[in-house]
Amino acid sequence: MREVIHDHVIAVVVTHNRKKLLVEALTALRAQTRPVDTVIVVDNASTDGTVSMVRERYPEVDPIELSRNTGGAGGFAAGVADALGRGADLIWLMDDDTVPEPSALAALLTARSRAAPAPALVASRVVWTDGRDHPMNTPRTRPARPDVPADCAPIRSASFVSVLVDATVVRERGLPIADYFLWNDDFEFTTRLLRGRLGLLCRSSIVVHKTTIFGSTDIDPGPRFFYEVRNKVWLFTRSPGLAPAERVLYLGSTLRRWARTYARSADRAALRRELGRGLWAGARTRPRPNAEVLHGAGPGL
Repeated sequence: MREVIHDHVIAVVVTHNRKKLLVEALTALRAQTRPVDTVIVVDNASTDGTVSMVRERYPEVDPIELSRNTGGAGGFAAGVADALGRGADLIWLMDDDTVPEPSALAALLTARSRAAPAPALVASRVVWTDGRDHPMNTPRTRPARPDVPADCAPIRSASFVSVLVDATVVRERGLPIADYFLWNDDFEFTTRLLRGRLGLLCRSSIVVHKTTIFGSTDIDPGPRFFYEVRNKVWLFTRSPGLAPAERVLYLGSTLRRWARTYARSADRAALRRELGRGLWAGARTRPRPNAEVLHGAGPGL
């Protein structure tokens, strides 16, 4: 085990019009046995009084109020950039419907201190409201290593539902890509951080993901399927996160998931339309720089 140092941990929570869920998340962050040093809430132009609620009920939290909805990708890009500017050593990323158990952060830090080499990121075990592992947030595992802590498993990617990332690695490899807007932004970001580096799933760090239903992303997505398709094309053709062999492997997995989504859809015509739009946009464009996407959305952006 490496010497334990009190790293400066900044939590970044992205929210949009889900004030009641955000209250649960922030209350759980306040109750951590190892306190978070700073909590940043990135509000994606909510209209439900989110920012006022945060300022009144959680004065220790620093809100970033965006003037337009930049999606989860834009929110995390803005939040991570702000955390880096504050000198974070570690950045704990989570959605507004994530409720960490009191020992969640302490377990992540313990796992990180026991691993060799130091991991680029450590992800929590994500469960649904009934305690089952949530299929939407199951990390892609790698072959086991002898120097991984007993309650951990090596992973190749993670979701933004509770992942602790090393700020030094982020400074080296870059922010989340804001132009993804939603879907695959966390997959692209974490595979980019983890290429050639160690990532861990820490099973003793538990968070509840309070989605409306229990299921994976192949549940009928409707018009949002455009982002799944476009962003996957961008990821496979523009991102340095995957090695050539991995691109082939994950492409096969993606095509199987799309086939399941289509087979289960109640509106296949809409999915065909969004598939065509997504393929066209993914092939003909590339993600814009974060500075362009976020320009004017908030202070310093």
